[in-house]
Amino acid sequence: MDRETVGSVNRGRLQVEVRTEGRSEIVKPAGELDHHTAELLRAPLDEAIDRGRVRLVVDCSQLDFCDSTGLNVLLGARLKAEAGGGGVHLAGMRPVVARVFEITGADAVFTVHDTLESALVD
Repeated sequence: MDRETVGSVNRGRLQVEVRTEGRSEIVKPAGELDHHTAELLRAPLDEAIDRGRVRLVVDCSQLDFCDSTGLNVLLGARLKAEAGGGGVHLAGMRPVVARVFEITGADAVFTVHDTLESALVD
């Protein structure tokens, strides 16, 4: 498999790692995704799409919290990726984060996987 570390951002409560694996761009936020940190996730998602990487896998296994601003970042990335023929896959959501997606109905518009490995198989 093709693995390349593209970059990493760390500012306080949210760290975002990005790497390419095969045809997927894997984005791994760790920490709290909220109004104050949302841009740290939005920027690498937009950069990936701008480079034509429209199969985005967001590894949520280290995401401790996600508010409506974070949810909107993911929804925006989904629309842009789908416009380019791709999509956003969410993997390994912790129960507290999964609950936000369930309550808002956002889980119905994303492809959700139990693990990162299963998201990379699709």
